[in-house]
Amino acid sequence: MKILVLFGTMFLLMMIGSPIAVALGVATMVTMTATTNISLTTMSTACLSGLDSFPLMAIPFFMLAGNLMKSGGISRRILDFADAVVGWVTGSVGMVTVVASMFFAALSGSSPATVTAIGGITIPEMKEEGYDPAYATAITAAAGTIGVIIPPSIPFVIYGVAAQCSISDLFLAGIIPGILIGVVLMIVNYVTAKKCGFGHTKKFHAGHLLRTLGDSIWALLVPVIILGGIYGGIFTPTESAVAAIIYSIFVGVFIYHELDLKSILEAFKETALINGQTTFLVGISMAFARFLTMSQVPGTLAKGILGISNPIAILLVINLFLLVVGCFIDNISSTVILTPILLPIVAGIGMSPIQFGIVMTVNLAIGFITPPYGCNLFFASAISNVSVVDIAKKILPMIGVMLIVLMALTFIPALSIGILDFL
Repeated sequence: MKILVLFGTMFLLMMIGSPIAVALGVATMVTMTATTNISLTTMSTACLSGLDSFPLMAIPFFMLAGNLMKSGGISRRILDFADAVVGWVTGSVGMVTVVASMFFAALSGSSPATVTAIGGITIPEMKEEGYDPAYATAITAAAGTIGVIIPPSIPFVIYGVAAQCSISDLFLAGIIPGILIGVVLMIVNYVTAKKCGFGHTKKFHAGHLLRTLGDSIWALLVPVIILGGIYGGIFTPTESAVAAIIYSIFVGVFIYHELDLKSILEAFKETALINGQTTFLVGISMAFARFLTMSQVPGTLAKGILGISNPIAILLVINLFLLVVGCFIDNISSTVILTPILLPIVAGIGMSPIQFGIVMTVNLAIGFITPPYGCNLFFASAISNVSVVDIAKKILPMIGVMLIVLMALTFIPALSIGILDFL
């Protein structure tokens, strides 16, 4: 009865257009009031205790660092360097979009931020070079998903807190999966460009590459500072985000001379607005997850799924479930709510928490490019003025290859956690 009221209320509110955080919060309060004697103060306590976490402070700091990089010329130089590296390959600007997204993913930790920072420049360029506008938008939206897989990653921070596992290990384990997704997207872009004649291939110039490298070296040092600092034991993931902010301001003001006081204040304002929404959502999601645990939903679901005798079938069911959830609920809410439910199940069949964190994040990242939620589709659509429906048609091959990578990550642990054993 509790579960029926809880999820029935939540989906009803979502169907009438309520924000996800409001739907989660109201559904929890209604269910607690109607079916239990638990005080509503339990919900507020769960919200506050869930947010009282030092690792979660990394989220606004990484958001701010990403916004400062967009304004300070760092993202522009990353694009220039990517163009020098792969601009001579068939499907040049599409290739640049994917490679630049991989670099920017190592700076921001956010998928929408990657789409807006890279797509705002490359989508108009692709249109000028004769790319189908819907395809240009689709490859940008798909490449943006790498933003939450290559470290640093905001969803990895959320998962690490929810699963109580090492965020540093999650960051390290995300490197190879992020590169794999970038490679398969470049293959799709190459085949499509070859077939449709998109883009104008340039000649490779070693001198231009070296000049661009020299100009962009300060930008390319950001992931070295973030990841090198973490794995060198200099600072924690949260402290690394603060270091990225300080470095971005220094480079933007004193090296590239593109960051002024107005731009800095605008970056703080944008970060505050987005972080306010994110923090509210995380807090409510924590309360929702706490109520699920109190209602013994995780244990009941775990028993039901573990009743399937074949571990491969269990993993396929979980992947399918996460893919469907990602179509309707955002990454952060899904991670907070589903981690305590699904982690015991996969642990029961021998999957490590780190590997499952990668699998869950990739699953939900695909949700960024699948309707009806698909926030990357909407961000990219706003840049290109192409309808989401048209973009969704062109993005299907990209979703297909990402699903292949997802299956590989699910059944070949070495692709994610192998790097931990190596180091």
